[in-house]
Amino acid sequence: MAYKHLKHFIDTLEKAGELIRIKTYVDPKLEIAEITDRVSKSPNGGKALLFENTGYDFPVLINSMGSYRRMCMALGVQELDDVANEIESLVKLLSKPKEGILDKLAMLPKLGQFASWMPKVVSGRGACQEVIMSEPDLSKIPVMQCWPKDGGPFITLPVIHTKDPNTGTRNVGMYRMQVFDKTMTGMHWHKHKVSAKHFMEYKKLKKRMPVAVILGGDPAYTYSATAPLPENVDEYMLAGFLRKQKVELVKCITQPEIEVPADADFVIEGYVDPEEELIWEGPFGDHTGYYSLADWYPRFHVTAITHRKDAIYPSTIVGIPPQEDAWIGKATERVFLAPIKMTMVPEMIDMEMPVEGVFHNLVIAQIKKDYPGQAQKVMNAMWGAGQMMFNKILVVADEHTSIQNYKELAQYVFKHLNPATDIYLSQGPMDVLDHSCSKMGFGGKMCIDGTRKYEEEIESALITTDQTFSRENVMKRFPEIRDINDSLLKENIPCILVSVEKARPLHIKELTEQLYNLPDLSNVKMVLFVEHTVDVQDLPSALWRFCNNLDPRRDSFIVRPAVPGHPGKVGAGIGMDGTLKTRALDNFERDWPNIIVADDATIRIIDEKWASLNLGPFIPSPSHKYKPQMYGEEAVVPQ
Repeated sequence: MAYKHLKHFIDTLEKAGELIRIKTYVDPKLEIAEITDRVSKSPNGGKALLFENTGYDFPVLINSMGSYRRMCMALGVQELDDVANEIESLVKLLSKPKEGILDKLAMLPKLGQFASWMPKVVSGRGACQEVIMSEPDLSKIPVMQCWPKDGGPFITLPVIHTKDPNTGTRNVGMYRMQVFDKTMTGMHWHKHKVSAKHFMEYKKLKKRMPVAVILGGDPAYTYSATAPLPENVDEYMLAGFLRKQKVELVKCITQPEIEVPADADFVIEGYVDPEEELIWEGPFGDHTGYYSLADWYPRFHVTAITHRKDAIYPSTIVGIPPQEDAWIGKATERVFLAPIKMTMVPEMIDMEMPVEGVFHNLVIAQIKKDYPGQAQKVMNAMWGAGQMMFNKILVVADEHTSIQNYKELAQYVFKHLNPATDIYLSQGPMDVLDHSCSKMGFGGKMCIDGTRKYEEEIESALITTDQTFSRENVMKRFPEIRDINDSLLKENIPCILVSVEKARPLHIKELTEQLYNLPDLSNVKMVLFVEHTVDVQDLPSALWRFCNNLDPRRDSFIVRPAVPGHPGKVGAGIGMDGTLKTRALDNFERDWPNIIVADDATIRIIDEKWASLNLGPFIPSPSHKYKPQMYGEEAVVPQ
């Protein structure tokens, strides 16, 4: 379904009961984010929110894609799998042998469809240029500051257009933009991104780089800007496919080399000068749930701002999951399953990216297994595929379990797992936002092969005993252990979570060895360590903290303990250190970020406003739950 403009999408959400209008004044600085954080963490992602009284001329739309249903509505489908199924059908049709003239003629309608989805540049001006600011001024747009330690206000849903100066190939991406003054922002593109490659080409040519940023329009534009497409695939071709209507583009006014969707709400035109000094950008409360710390990035200079007469400013917040971005990630998981299956991993049945893994950190792949070593083949294929190269922990299961039922999945994986032989550690490119890596953008990876094993893959059968785990005995023996979650053992999942106060170098490695020398752990295959401030009884939160703080290659310790009652036999277990890393205890030389919470003053303001917001029963701030887990008040943890 093609939306004529953002207002059309808003009207559709409202008719479906998926949008709440808020008429009370709410400040874009911190207050909108605090309200949205409460709503987005409510069951099923709450509702989309339209803040109509912001102190600016433009309303703010947020959480518009923050549920499964709204994500489907944004892409014009009943189910997200519908997109993958259509892609799969198209690829099969195009690749099918054409033996006769009738087969070839039958293809013509489909080729006509393809042509109707291709973006087209039209003459004249678009609705996005109905109003041209006499002097461009970003301070007239309700750009939000989301979290108290953010470096300032950030544009969080910018659809950024660049072109390769040598080929003219367009790229459309999404990178946060910190606003520094009326006509300048940062341009936070990471070195792995296509726009950063375009920037380096302009740098070689010593030429200014034209850039245009749109906000709003059809939500398919926003989604397509986030999609992990190959470099040679135009994001607006994907948008046209999703909306079943071509994207009409118009030339920018001051940067005519760049074309933008005619029906966008805002267009911010400008340039980046590769010869100019970089600017210190950040911190920023990011989708990992931690602040991404300040660093040097290019400056973007604004040369024009245009907008629709009825423009609406779209925004989002990211932070401790779940947030709206979890549903955008779910769409990517479903939409790109078919291309992965058909081009790289034909044995793939399904894929899952749990919310607690914040996209790249944890990916579960389900395959049809036909031969020994197939999980490792899949591991290598996926780690070499586009943005999947950033994956930190890959779990591979086979067709005999469900990967959506996490309890059943964990039981199956652990049943078939020998920690000493079925866990593979590697290293490679990592997300720049991954703070656990010893070097930015480069760190460890782990593949857990939880498939049923062929004879060739089995080193020796793991011996089980009748020993039961005693939480009390273990905690009594090790005073540095503050709590143990052993609930999974009761579900036939041989894994425990341990909160520990580290006090010396190699503490977690030594503690792992000491624990596995106890009879209590003879049937425990995995111990996950988190810092002592984390509530390990809150399993989703503890796993979120663990996944973020782990570099699998550096922080995993495999042990082969003796098995009680079986002389000469050894078992296998693994301990993994998901605690905070410091210079003193871990020889970790990078700054470590804090988790993201709202400040007390903002929480109090929203508590007092709640009754006037038309949001129903009072929802307390999620930040209350996480404040005890902070280290100090700043974005950077004291080392």
